[in-house]
Amino acid sequence: MSVDPQDDEDLGLVEEILAAPEGDTRAFETLVERHKQGVLANCRYITRSAGDAEDLAQDVFLKVYFALRRFERRAKFRTWLRRIKANHCLNHVKKSEGKQFVDVDDEAVNPPEALRVEPDVWDKVDAEDAQARIAAVIDQMNDTLRVPLILCDMDEMSYQEIADLLGIKLSAVKMRIKRAREEFRTRYEAAGESAGA
Repeated sequence: MSVDPQDDEDLGLVEEILAAPEGDTRAFETLVERHKQGVLANCRYITRSAGDAEDLAQDVFLKVYFALRRFERRAKFRTWLRRIKANHCLNHVKKSEGKQFVDVDDEAVNPPEALRVEPDVWDKVDAEDAQARIAAVIDQMNDTLRVPLILCDMDEMSYQEIADLLGIKLSAVKMRIKRAREEFRTRYEAAGESAGA
């Protein structure tokens, strides 16, 4: 099994943070820089709120900072960060039910790599249209399907991790992700047809 050098670098930064004198946040700032775009994108997609994403991402990194001494080095830092972020965003969604606002024109974050439709490198306009369409399609999906899809395809969580996080059975996770991918594909193709009409 290949080892991602980023994981080793993350662990090195964690060690630097824990060994740093009080007030020296340079190593933590470097760690934040490495992960902030992914966390911001996830917060935006899980909550459907571009306006809340920045605050939620900051909250996630604050939680990480104060919980760092409890981080067990047996796991990857990325995995631990994803779990904190997912829990924080899901709690926000539960508290904000009925108060969600959708901004499909937000360009502050890019669509997740796993859901991105690769554009022709020569056609920038088509690429921007595809990204906007992906964001719009994800925002239209029901939380029941959208959240497991994001956790699986953006956060690269295993089905079991998603089941544990959402408090549902493993078979339900598999079914929801399968249905979510089918719905995403159908909606994406329909959006393309209507755009070309």
